[in-house]
Amino acid sequence: MGVSEACHRRADNPGVTSIPALARGRLPLYLDLIRWNRPAGWLLLLWPTLSALWIAADGFPGWHLIFVFVAGTVLMRSAGCCINDVADREFDRHVKRTAGRPVTRGAMSVREALGVGAVLALAAFLLVLTTNPPTILLSFAGLAVTLAYPYAKRWVSMPQAVLGLAFSFGIPMAFAATLGGHEWTLRAVPPHAAWLFVANIFWVLAYDTEYAMVDRDDDLRIGIQTSAITLGRFDVAGVMAFYAVYLVSWALIGRALGLGLVFLAGMAAAAVQVGWHFAWIRGRSREGCFRAFRLNHWLGFAVFAGTALDLSLR
Repeated sequence: MGVSEACHRRADNPGVTSIPALARGRLPLYLDLIRWNRPAGWLLLLWPTLSALWIAADGFPGWHLIFVFVAGTVLMRSAGCCINDVADREFDRHVKRTAGRPVTRGAMSVREALGVGAVLALAAFLLVLTTNPPTILLSFAGLAVTLAYPYAKRWVSMPQAVLGLAFSFGIPMAFAATLGGHEWTLRAVPPHAAWLFVANIFWVLAYDTEYAMVDRDDDLRIGIQTSAITLGRFDVAGVMAFYAVYLVSWALIGRALGLGLVFLAGMAAAAVQVGWHFAWIRGRSREGCFRAFRLNHWLGFAVFAGTALDLSLR
């Protein structure tokens, strides 16, 4: 049988599905798995990473690093969604907001979801390989935290802190990629990168506690630990305190690094948004808390915009 005849018979046989056609059929599921239509997640990762990249480069960092970190952020957040959905599939079926996820509802197998996640993580690692040894070293630590987070809620009373580690890892990686050399050491990463890293964890604690407030009733019923449950009636106060620590810390570090009035204007715009968040979450309604979480990326954008503009105007 010739190649053309085989292709003709495959096209005529409805029982035979080509690989491209199969991939196209699964594509909507894959996009749902990685939350493609909900970009807030990767934007929350992206803005502090880009802010750190601009600070490390003392201005525009170059298109190569911008591409590496933007694409890498999207890929790793997507891979994290795959891992999270596999780890939480038994819990998610009891939560209204997550019951329809592909793995949870049985539309995709665990093996397939992990395969998608592995491909995405590999693609992100290939991007990291175009940087330098210090960044590569940090990428392994970042991957370890990403893998650990989905299981943290089983053992840690505030798993949002573990997520904070994962969602802040782009900061030291940005400094390593910009300032690191060709040695397998992290000596090139300055102390203020660590301070920015720690401060950013408090922002993650703030917005992911808002997120946890959405599912508090379901999480209590199925026995998951979250910061919203741990904080109890002090949840709103805790969120506001987390925001305050984040904003004050970044403002002080930025000023110590020589950032000026435009940077402070960006921080002020972020602070105004915190006021809106208080108005949205103080009633503890699902809709208000979810809106606060979903719009948090604008707060991060305000900080990045102030940082990048200030550095560009020097």
